[in-house]
Amino acid sequence: MKHRTFFWFFLPTGLAMLIFIAAPIVSVVMQSLFVPHEAVLVETENCGPFGCTTAVAVDQDATEQLRAEQPLGRFAGLEIYLDRGHLAFGEIAEAWLITTSLGEFFSELGDLPFYRALSFTLTYTFVVTPLLIALGFAIALAVNSLTQKIKGFVIFFSLLPMIVTPLVGSLILFWMIDSRGVLGTLIQYLADDQTLSLKASTSLMWCALIIYGIWSSAPFAFVVFYAGLQTVPQDTLESARIDGATRWQQVRYVVLPHLMPLVTFVALIQLMDNFRVFEPIVGFNASAHAQSLSWIIFNDLGGETRQLSAAATTSVLTIIGVAILLSPVLVRTWRDFKGKA
Repeated sequence: MKHRTFFWFFLPTGLAMLIFIAAPIVSVVMQSLFVPHEAVLVETENCGPFGCTTAVAVDQDATEQLRAEQPLGRFAGLEIYLDRGHLAFGEIAEAWLITTSLGEFFSELGDLPFYRALSFTLTYTFVVTPLLIALGFAIALAVNSLTQKIKGFVIFFSLLPMIVTPLVGSLILFWMIDSRGVLGTLIQYLADDQTLSLKASTSLMWCALIIYGIWSSAPFAFVVFYAGLQTVPQDTLESARIDGATRWQQVRYVVLPHLMPLVTFVALIQLMDNFRVFEPIVGFNASAHAQSLSWIIFNDLGGETRQLSAAATTSVLTIIGVAILLSPVLVRTWRDFKGKA
């Protein structure tokens, strides 16, 4: 393809990326470096028959003029990144000096909101992503081996978690694990403890969120892998059968190598999606036990006093975190591409 033809072909996509991706990111980065102006206060002296009193009032005109002259706010630099609500380097250094063991140190980190949210986000990402890939691949293998009569019904049933809206799906499961729900009652019966509640336990709530994440995302992996299974060379599989390869050996040495590009693709998509986990926390009403980076952004933007700078800072740190997570996969993909080239 000629360079000029490629330029006009890519131009609409490039403009869309600049408008809807690059520009918002630049805006968020700029917002994270500024904080809102404080109100301009003036002292007024009121004198009466019994003496004079001094009162402090807000100078509305001066405040509005300051905000008009500097609409972004007061430049703070990296001040917000380093405060207690985010990276908290000062608190970390102090905790490192006063703690005597790694357990105490990590316990101190757990009291900081950003690191508490980061711990759940990373746990959710690194547990859900490989398990949903394995589950989706297993479902694809099972469905691919079924007869044509029941294959359509099983495919439809397997796609139900994807059809249900994430927030609605999390609410349904949340009601089911309630002490009066089906799963909650069953767990109490199996544990022989009528007071057991998943909603009151941090560890059980984390497990419930992880199970929901696997259940809701596995259909995507299943669809991708099922489509990839239709392209596996049948001649190679037939040769493996003739050579005496077992079912597992066929999958390990023929199917998996053929589907590795799809595994990389699913891993990239799910790493980005799981690192931004938000809907299950809201649907499960689990913010008391589990908070993610996206939930912190939502919390900062809510309420009467919107903390735009704090939310923007967490957004920038989330983008950096996603880039760090994806870098090994992207580097490996680039190396494979160069090797094939």
